[in-house]
Amino acid sequence: MSHSPLLGLPGPPPSLLADVGTALAAARDVVREYDPDLVVLFAPDHYNGFFYRLMPPFCVGTAARGVGDYGTQSGELDVPAELAYGLAEAAWAADVDVAVSTGMDVDHGTVQPLAALFGDIAARPVVPVFVNSVAVPLAPLRRARLLGAAIGRYLAGLDRRVLVLGSGGLSHDPPVPNLASPPEVLERIVHGRPPTVGERQARQSAVIEAAASFARGTADLRPLNPEWDRRVLDVLDQGRLAELDGWTNDGITREGGNSAHEIRTWVAAFAALAATGPYQVRTSYYRPAPELIAGFAVRTAFPR
Repeated sequence: MSHSPLLGLPGPPPSLLADVGTALAAARDVVREYDPDLVVLFAPDHYNGFFYRLMPPFCVGTAARGVGDYGTQSGELDVPAELAYGLAEAAWAADVDVAVSTGMDVDHGTVQPLAALFGDIAARPVVPVFVNSVAVPLAPLRRARLLGAAIGRYLAGLDRRVLVLGSGGLSHDPPVPNLASPPEVLERIVHGRPPTVGERQARQSAVIEAAASFARGTADLRPLNPEWDRRVLDVLDQGRLAELDGWTNDGITREGGNSAHEIRTWVAAFAALAATGPYQVRTSYYRPAPELIAGFAVRTAFPR
């Protein structure tokens, strides 16, 4: 499923929120019926838990807490540490290098899906897997597929009902800090200096204004690319994951925008499912949503 900080902020029209809410409710019904006893969640970070002073391509959390950005729920996640270590070891055994965090901070990219599906971020045991999708340079897309496949094989050997989640937008290019940012912003995204209350409020206001301008067509942001979004979803829906190995980072940026690299969370999640064999999509939703500055999609899928 996609996420957006704007889902919890003023600005998006009620009709859009109702439409997205219906899609999330359908996914919630599927999850409630399945009743998982473990969640593995692939998600990015937006300089709230991972910073340029040490930016791994992937990281498994053995303990984690939500930071509460953009009004999302804060607090501890219920992370089964021993199982999380086993998941990391399975990745290493498959020649996929992951870092391990015993105190991972997670933001709306992780928290929003958990709250949407379960009502509370600590409702189910969850292993968070950070997938760098924002801070360049980025690992090749195929590495996300290999990570997901390794984790999927490990999960298939557990006697558990596992829900695998991928959390990320499709085409989108919101105003995200980078290494060319002013010194005060650079200090935060490199060294992880916590933002002040005023800085957090200013950032939130800037995102609201950027979304409003983007929806009016007056923002200097790369437009959404529904055609590319549908191409991505088509590949995932049909299980043609190996085709993505040839997609370059430059090509993804050119087609989908700087933050379109969040599709790696979807690729990892579907690769984990594909490790059990062919799968079938059960419910699907897609909408280009300029008011959220994102191509927004929801999918549920099960092994055939």
